[in-house]
Amino acid sequence: MPSPIYHTNPQETVATLPAVAAAGGLPVMIYSNRLAYRVDVTVDVMGELASDPLFVAVKESSDDIRRSTEIINRFGNRFDLFTGVDNLAFEALSVGAIGWVAGLVTAFPRETVAIYQLMKQGRREEALSIYRWFRPLLDLDVSTYLVQNIKLAEVHAIGTNDRVRMPRLPLAGERRATVEKIVKDALAVRPALPRF
Repeated sequence: MPSPIYHTNPQETVATLPAVAAAGGLPVMIYSNRLAYRVDVTVDVMGELASDPLFVAVKESSDDIRRSTEIINRFGNRFDLFTGVDNLAFEALSVGAIGWVAGLVTAFPRETVAIYQLMKQGRREEALSIYRWFRPLLDLDVSTYLVQNIKLAEVHAIGTNDRVRMPRLPLAGERRATVEKIVKDALAVRPALPRF
């Protein structure tokens, strides 16, 4: 991903990412997350990186589902396309993403895998039913408190703890109560999963 501290312009991004890839010498997934990191790895920037064989995949997290289609339209299968936005996973898989770099998977692994597998098997309606149930939980991943939200979801879903590394702190007060309600409400109506 581009530097989260020094925000690069497109020319700097195109110069920096290949230098990092060459230094590592390993296959690279381009992380496109303009909202969190304030650097937009646009389709044009990807076009400049496409000739470098070290760039093999894109984690599309721009929060604009149209971009997934733009990547496929421009590059075909040149890059393996993944979604990195939990609450756009169904949409991204519907338009051609081959994978999902998920956040809530740690608390809800069966549901995450079920959606992915059902979509790959063309069982869209079954996947959509689970996804609609899952959406309030998936929205917890699209937040500046995503780490704390996911850890608190894990407390209730899998019985772990809500410890986080500083500078983050566990959720407290009204924010904690809001997240706990979302998780508990979802758990109360957790769907049975089909075989896939």
